Amino acid sequence: MKNLRLYILLFLMIPLTIFAEDGSQLWLRFPAKNGVSTDKIISKGNNPTLNIAKKELMNHWQGQEIELRTDKSLKYLKGGYKIKSVQNKLVISAEKEIGLLYGVYHILRLQQTKSSLANLNITEKPSYDVRILNHWDNLDGTIERGYAGHSLWKWENLPNTISPRYEEYARANASIGINATVLNNVNASPNMLRKDYLEKVKFLADIFRPYGIKVYLSVNFSSPKVLGGLENSDPLNKDVQKWWKDKASEIYKLIPDFGGFLVKANSEGQPGPQDYGRTHADGANMMADVLKPYGGIVMWRAFVYSPSKEDRAKQAYLEFVPLDGKFRDNVIVQIKNGPVDFQPREAFNPLFGALKKTSEMVEFQITQEYLGQANHLVYLAPLFKETLDSDTYSDGKGSTIAKITDGTLRPAKLTAISAVANIGEDKNWTGHHFAQANWYAFGRLAWNHDLTSEQIADEWIKMTFTDNEKFLNPVKQMMLTSRETAVDYMMPLGLHHIFAGMHHYGPEPWGDYKGTRADWSPVYYHQANTQGLGFNRTKTGSNAVSQYFPPLNDIYGNIKTTPENLILWFHHIPWDYQMKDGKTLWEELSYKYDTGVKNVREYQKVWDKIQPYVDEERFTEVQSKLKIQAKDAVWWKDACLLYFQTFSKMPIPYDIERPIHELEDLKKIKLDMGHHN
Repeated sequence: MKNLRLYILLFLMIPLTIFAEDGSQLWLRFPAKNGVSTDKIISKGNNPTLNIAKKELMNHWQGQEIELRTDKSLKYLKGGYKIKSVQNKLVISAEKEIGLLYGVYHILRLQQTKSSLANLNITEKPSYDVRILNHWDNLDGTIERGYAGHSLWKWENLPNTISPRYEEYARANASIGINATVLNNVNASPNMLRKDYLEKVKFLADIFRPYGIKVYLSVNFSSPKVLGGLENSDPLNKDVQKWWKDKASEIYKLIPDFGGFLVKANSEGQPGPQDYGRTHADGANMMADVLKPYGGIVMWRAFVYSPSKEDRAKQAYLEFVPLDGKFRDNVIVQIKNGPVDFQPREAFNPLFGALKKTSEMVEFQITQEYLGQANHLVYLAPLFKETLDSDTYSDGKGSTIAKITDGTLRPAKLTAISAVANIGEDKNWTGHHFAQANWYAFGRLAWNHDLTSEQIADEWIKMTFTDNEKFLNPVKQMMLTSRETAVDYMMPLGLHHIFAGMHHYGPEPWGDYKGTRADWSPVYYHQANTQGLGFNRTKTGSNAVSQYFPPLNDIYGNIKTTPENLILWFHHIPWDYQMKDGKTLWEELSYKYDTGVKNVREYQKVWDKIQPYVDEERFTEVQSKLKIQAKDAVWWKDACLLYFQTFSKMPIPYDIERPIHELEDLKKIKLDMGHHN
């Protein structure tokens, strides 16, 4: 085992230039020649985290003398740090060693992006206490909604074989301040809690710990019955409570700093407390009580929707608002950014702010389940920012989701933010070189949600590719517009969930899965008919607008004041309705699709032009992905316009490129992508 650890250590100290430009280094392309000598690093103590900080400096820091100093008076920075230029040296100070490591990554980032290192006076405090990746990885190595190959976690080989990627993963996360990870799918196998698996988890926890990363597990609510052989898993059953108590004790003996549980219950067929006539609060509190003595937490997902006559977009609110104030203080309700399901654009989830006495956290999706998967270049920071900056008006004007969830507006015992990871075993980790930017952006925003999408893109490009302006400026522009472009060629104006079933790749607006639940069919969401298009969520429709605080309920309830980028989310609109620019709805829809296609073609030109400034391997791989994206954009445009035209009966505006497919041919496309589910 010792030899193995030594191998991992040596592996990480090899100058990184020996690797091909395969994307495996992510944004961690620090100067490869030796950094400062040990006598230029002043620090007291000998601790695994501190040793990593010193090693990073010895390998990569090119600047002046540096002092790493722990200072208990900096507790108020909650894991943050200070960086100060003092005479001829830099002093990094933090309450704990992990803060020092974050400070070291900060100055290495400044060095790597060629920022000024003179007269530094920086204080950093993270926006959230828990900054967590949710891996939807299964025990058999598959990943639900994973588009970058199989899982990093090789359960069958653990603990005898430790992949060097485990430590590289921890290092990449620590470099952007991510401090927690859920190792397994929310559709959890009870086997995750078996003794042999917990012993494997312990080895991962040991590797992650020096990088400040705590391990969490998704748990299956039926575990006491399935694993423990109990009669049921009723949270009020004393035997069930004892089973969870014993299980918690077993986990914490192995992993003293175990973070806690993530739970998906009574959603999409998963077991939960409602199977026994109990509430989400009953289930969450039972688990919270057994974790409490150890400082563990329960993240209880609000993504619940069961067969119901109610609008799918209303369900989380309807289930959770009546339970407000009934959850223990170590329970945090994890809420998807929108009320449906990680769509290219959604109205924000009305549950944010509605729970006045319950801790709330955002769940984003980094993996591009509904955004072209690992084939499309879609930079997600603008989507994350759109949610975080949304004003809920829950506590008056300025009650943004960021301020509700980060403890600013409502002092919380614990704050957290999460995102579904896009990481797999592909050499470049994420399947698309530009998808790395979305992992990076989530980490940076979890650390500081005041950063702009542009600042983050700027850093990432300089660190991952080059600071040459002939590359930097056009590529940054491409990234910053890419999310809006994807919305345009997929689902503009508030259209949503008109994807092909199951794998969610490509369009299927005609999808009507008779014999299943209505809210699994695309036709349920767009409601196209000869009169018009869109889902009526006003008072005359599902009245989902009533779940928003004033004045939003009135703004969204009125077709004239609804933002046009969400107009079909809240309203069913006549095809000839006049939009703000004077076009009819049908024309507006047509031009949006066309703009999306044109923009992707523009990205192809931008990328081809920057060829001299990037290595051949990554250039070719991104070029190839852009070809797929351009074809897919045309596929979306043709499928949606030809299908919606059967209702609108209006011509596609003549200055727009003609469809190149026949609708009937498009309807026959059936992709076999079972391995993605």
